[in-house]
Parts: sequence; C-alpha cells; structure tokens
Amino acid sequence: MNRNWLFVFLAGFLEIFWVSGLKHADNYVLWGLTILVIITSFCLLTYASKTLPIGTLYAVFAGIGTAGTVIVEMIVFGEPFNLYKILLIVILLSGVMGLKMISSSKNSKVNVKEGI
Repeated sequence: MNRNWLFVFLAGFLEIFWVSGLKHADNYVLWGLTILVIITSFCLLTYASKTLPIGTLYAVFAGIGTAGTVIVEMIVFGEPFNLYKILLIVILLSGVMGLKMISSSKNSKVNVKEGI
C-alpha cells in the first residue's frame, strides 16, 4: 500500500473523532480539538487526492468514517446495538473494499500496458 492510501485511511480514522466531536463537544477546548481534527483530516484527504482516483478515495474515506462512527457510538456512547446496523456496515465496507480492489487492479493493468 502506498503512502497516499495510508493518508486516506488515517483521514477516515480521524473522521470518526471529528464526527463524534461535533455531537459531543460541549466546551471551547473540545470544539477547538474537533476543528483541528477536521482540518487535519481534510488536509490528508486533499493531499492523497492529488494522485488517487477521487471516487474510490472518497468511498474509502466515507466508509471508514461511517462504519467507525456507528461502532464508536454504540461502544463508547451507549447507542443501542442493532443487528441491522452491523449488517449494513458490513455491506458498506464490502462495497468500499470492492471499489478499492477494482481501482488497484485497474491501475496495475494501466501501468503494465504503459511499460511501467
């Protein structure tokens, strides 16, 4: 995995924190940290988007953030556990992983044809 995909995964991981921060921040310090994490997450995403396919990049970012936020809300903040939520997260992540694999194999084929 190249460095840009690592940035996408890190940005998606940070999205979990800033989305939860938007809901649970109740003082200036937490709001400041939330804003800092938002800026960091989007800077990483912007940097990675210069070389990666934007559709796949955004699907991976949003999938990690969505799945992670739902899971963190259930485990940490006491949201009710729902089997349907878990099933839908699995479907979402399957689609995201499929997009990533298709994108990776497409890029590999292009590079082979170009002699790279």
